[in-house]
Amino acid sequence: MYHFKNDYSEGAHPAILQQLILTNNTQQPGYGEDEYSLAAKNILREKTGNPDADIYFVTGGTQTNLLVISALLQLHEAVISAQSGHIFVHETGAIEALGHRVITAETENGKLHVAGIEKVLQAYSLRPHMVKPKMVYISNATEIGTIYSKKELQELSAYCKSHKLWLFMDGARLGHALTAVNNDLDLADIARLTDVFYIGGTKNGALLGEAIVFNNPGIAPDFDYVLKQKGALLAKGRVLGIQFLELFKNDLYFDLARHANQMAKKITEAVNALGYTFLTGSTTNQIFPILPKTLIKKLAEKYLFFEWKEIDEQHTALRLIMSWATEEKIVDEFIADLKKG
Repeated sequence: MYHFKNDYSEGAHPAILQQLILTNNTQQPGYGEDEYSLAAKNILREKTGNPDADIYFVTGGTQTNLLVISALLQLHEAVISAQSGHIFVHETGAIEALGHRVITAETENGKLHVAGIEKVLQAYSLRPHMVKPKMVYISNATEIGTIYSKKELQELSAYCKSHKLWLFMDGARLGHALTAVNNDLDLADIARLTDVFYIGGTKNGALLGEAIVFNNPGIAPDFDYVLKQKGALLAKGRVLGIQFLELFKNDLYFDLARHANQMAKKITEAVNALGYTFLTGSTTNQIFPILPKTLIKKLAEKYLFFEWKEIDEQHTALRLIMSWATEEKIVDEFIADLKKG
């Protein structure tokens, strides 16, 4: 059985494992003050074009969202998310457990737009009887594989600034978004247009880890306290720093994401050639083909995937995810099985 369920079924890219071994016996300071973490942060500052950015390495995406949102919001403040947003659907109420409401907005292809945010602000304007929307949370790539264009992000950024809203980008699959064939954003654009974002390593070749980037250090001057208090400050911070240093010193991060996207594109082209359609127009490593249930049953004998959404009595949309380690021969086998019908 081959897993198309997620992009973290494998361990880590061999280059990362090799560096962890090579540096294993080198003594270093703890809590992210090691030379590898410091070097990785400097590289990320160069990549984002922001020498003043505050950068923190943590272990996972849900933890990242919880930490950032709890640090920036006061107790009476809420966060706006797409209906499909990870913080609303797949994080076990982590944000609500902190005391912050997640307010969902109408979305198009998983992406938030100004009109949807405006409706939320109007609906929650009865001060002081309703929570105060203070943050806009977006994902790039989104939960359904779509990406934001530069124009869309510029519009969101301008609106958030004019309405004093924090703009926070979940970058669990940011590498896949930035290497998509129709992408026109880079890390510097994202650093300029958001208040805070994170770069996901867990889903793109790292053993684990995300890099939180505060584009204006002044918005969270005590974030190190937040990390420690919530159990996210690792004594062996080097484990994260080494990984991000290896991922970014020669742009391995983007090479791995690009490979995953290319494998997804190959299946996309085959699905289109067979006359099937898609639930969303994804150009990243997640694709959602709509297939006959009879074909899905046959495919399930060899492959693992999520049956994402039932379309009708005969058809279901699958979620197929390629990873940095997906071999082209596996993709070719899957396509051959698709053609068998």
